[in-house]
This record gives sequence, structure tokens and C-alpha cells, in this order.
Amino acid sequence: MIRHTSVGVPQGTCYGWTDVPLAETFEQEAAATREKLSGIKFDKVFTSPLSRARKLADFCGYPDAQPDDRLKEMNMGDWEMKYFADPRGELAQMWHNNFAKVQMPGGESFPQLYERVANFFDDLRRQPYDRVAVFAHGGVLICGGILCHLFAPNDFFTHLMPPGGVQVCQI
Repeated sequence: MIRHTSVGVPQGTCYGWTDVPLAETFEQEAAATREKLSGIKFDKVFTSPLSRARKLADFCGYPDAQPDDRLKEMNMGDWEMKYFADPRGELAQMWHNNFAKVQMPGGESFPQLYERVANFFDDLRRQPYDRVAVFAHGGVLICGGILCHLFAPNDFFTHLMPPGGVQVCQI
């Protein structure tokens, strides 16, 4: 599982399903990611349909990666393109205190994201592939890490993969 490179939006911006630009460092970060993947032959390559994941897949040599909507980042709903510090009120405080369960207004909760990613993994398990690459997002990689028993669900934010990072997962 490969996380997209850095994005060109201010730190702290909620950008889940929004197609945001990549940072000016894209080529350097993408080259480092491509190097991590060099020499590995994949039976199949999947990608989130969002451009930040697709562009990295393309740069790494997989222009025909199969897009799958289940690999999108968490839908931030009404908070898309707003700063985490901006939303006010009781729901915002509840989300900050218990982000693993509270649903974003007009968007998703972490359990909904997890269910979506688990559905992708369940379908993948039924396929004849031995080695698959998945270009996606931090939240999707967290779900994959939990599903592959790399870390416990209650400890997931400490395992957020850096932009351009690669997480090996056996399903």
C-alpha cells in the first residue's frame, strides 16, 4: 500500500474527497517512492480515483492502475477544504475528542471508511493475485494496517504513513 505524496494545501486543511493539487516537491517525493518499489513485480495495481494517488501511480510506472472508489480518503463532508481549527461547536469538539467514531457532517465516520476499505480487501482476497500495489491515502492505509493486523485499532493515528510512504501488508 502506497500513500500519495504531499499536497499543495495549507497544513491542517480537511481535503478528504477534494481533488487537491500536489506540492511542488512531487517529483522528488515520487522518485523516492518509485525507488522503494523498484524491482517489485505486481500482478495488479489499484489506485484511488483521486488525482493525488493516480499521479503517483502513473509516475511510478503504472498508468493503467485500476481506479476503485473504495480507496478514496475519508469523506470530510461539510468540512472539506476547511481548516480543522475552524469548525466550531459541539460536534467539532466531539470529533476532536473521539475522531474514530463521530461522523463528519455530510461526510463519513472512521467506521464507514473502514467498512469501505474492508470491502475492497474482501474482494481482493477472492482474486488470484499474489502481489498487489494499492495507491491511496493515509486513512485508507490506516484501515489496511488494521485489517492486516500491523497495529491495533486503538493506536492507529501513531501509524499514519508519511506522504509517499510504503506499507507492506499481507491479506
